[in-house]
Amino acid sequence: MDCFTYTSKIGKIYIQADETWLYRVSFFPITVTKINPIIQETIKQLDEYFSEVRKTFDLPLNPIGTQFQKKVWNELLNISYGKVKTYKDIAIAIGNPNAARAVGNANNKNPIAIIIPCHRVIGSNGNLIGYAGGLDIKQQLLWLEKETLY
Repeated sequence: MDCFTYTSKIGKIYIQADETWLYRVSFFPITVTKINPIIQETIKQLDEYFSEVRKTFDLPLNPIGTQFQKKVWNELLNISYGKVKTYKDIAIAIGNPNAARAVGNANNKNPIAIIIPCHRVIGSNGNLIGYAGGLDIKQQLLWLEKETLY
């Protein structure tokens, strides 16, 4: 599996992929190896996202997780650019309305940040709650998306 460190306007982002699938986009360091075609395409799409011209990603995703986590992550892909949903909204959407806390735990384990947009999930009271990359990065990502809507 190949790894690359991408420098964005919000800091370093670490990308991990093989020749077929994107496995990880994270804020936590990994050892850099080489750039394969999936990593090249991820870099291109992240550049477009941070340049405020890309609103959706088109990458072959293969996040590693439990069936429940994958169900949550698939639902996150339905949250449109510039929009937010609550943890409860996601729990209801996956057919388990009492699982808001479990949805939060699945969000915390999302291995493909930004592309699987866990930053678009907020608390029922409208507050930003938790983000593996830190609340400041979550806020920056939401601001980026809001600013490009006008």
